[in-house]
Amino acid sequence: MSKRVTFQTRRPSASRVRGAVVAAGLGTSMVLGAGAAFAAGTTGTTGTASLASATTADSVAQQAVAQGKAAKHAAAKKAEEAKKKAAAAKKKAAAKKKAAAKRAAKLAWETPVDHYQLSASFGNDGSRWAHKHSGQDFAVPIGTKVEAAHKGVIVKAGPNGGGDGPAYGNAIVIKHSNGTYSQYAHLSRIDVHIGEYVNKGEKIALSGNTGNSSGPHLHFEIRTTPNYGSAVNPVNYLHKEGVSV
Repeated sequence: MSKRVTFQTRRPSASRVRGAVVAAGLGTSMVLGAGAAFAAGTTGTTGTASLASATTADSVAQQAVAQGKAAKHAAAKKAEEAKKKAAAAKKKAAAKKKAAAKRAAKLAWETPVDHYQLSASFGNDGSRWAHKHSGQDFAVPIGTKVEAAHKGVIVKAGPNGGGDGPAYGNAIVIKHSNGTYSQYAHLSRIDVHIGEYVNKGEKIALSGNTGNSSGPHLHFEIRTTPNYGSAVNPVNYLHKEGVSV
């Protein structure tokens, strides 16, 4: 009689099944959690980098604006300082000019022409006169305004040196209150007449090249009488009166 062999298959217990399921769930959770954590970490890093980049750009822009304002302020300040400096220089020049005019106004005498060059001087020899030169020549263009060197009365005026000879051409002689006389020769035009009173600086004639003259100039003399032959050094005389020649 044969024996029946019976094989029994053991079923896992319910507790073991539940354990396996829990373990599987935990594993999945761990995997998913790690992935989520990685994703979160990646997103956080990118956001931080973007924020830092934006902050840096904003800082650079603000710095550029600040530098621009500073440069503009410095340029405005420099321009204002230059303006003040120019105004001060102009004021100083005006004051200097005014002071010079005031000093000149106090002087009783002046040079008979402005903007001149000195040519033949008193006492020099020359081909244009027979004796020593009797005055000071002021080289000026024809038509230059001739002014009275000092106030006085016209005692000679006309061609032929006003009576002193043809070498002087058209000439004028003024008598002054201190007993001296001033003479102006080689004129192109005479604007005064004998007996007329003139003030210092008043226009009396225009310069020329008449008489014994080899070029346009004004011949100027200081005399002790109205006539030729009584001349003194006019430059020295004007210097004593405070006039620079």
